[in-house]
Amino acid sequence: MSTVTTWGLVVETTVGSAERKHTEAQVVAHIEGTREEAVAELERRARAYVPTHPLSHRRRRLLRDGDGFLLLVDGAWRSFVTRFTVAELLEDSAAPAEPDPVVETPPEPEPVVVTPPPAPPRPTPEQLAERDEDGVPVLPSWLGRRDLS
Repeated sequence: MSTVTTWGLVVETTVGSAERKHTEAQVVAHIEGTREEAVAELERRARAYVPTHPLSHRRRRLLRDGDGFLLLVDGAWRSFVTRFTVAELLEDSAAPAEPDPVVETPPEPEPVVVTPPPAPPRPTPEQLAERDEDGVPVLPSWLGRRDLS
C-alpha cells in the first residue's frame, strides 16, 4: 500500500501594532501529493494573500526563498512581513482516525430455482380408447400420468 505525502501550508504573519506587534503562525491548508504540487499551491496563495497590516501600503514585494515565499509590505511608517512555508506533515494529534480498510466480499450467488415443466394434461378415456387402423392405441396409456416422473 503506497502512502500519500501530506504537506502543510504554513503562513507566519505580523499581527498587532506598536509594542503588541508579534508574529503568529497558522496552517492554512493540507495538500496531498508531491512537494512540487504543494509549492505551486503555496505560491498561488502567497500571490493572492492580503495582509491585515499595514492598512495602507506603499510597496508590496513577494520573494521566493527555496520552497517558501516572503511577502514584504511597506506601510507609511513600518514594514510587515509574511512568510509562506511548505512542510511535510509527520504527525497530527488531532487527525481523524483512519477508517478500517474495506474488505469487499463477493456477493452470495442467488439460489437457482429449477421449476419442473408442467405435466401434460391427462388424456381423456375417449382419447385412450382411440386406436389407429392397425389397432394400436394412438395415445399411450402412460401419457399424462404424474406418478411416473
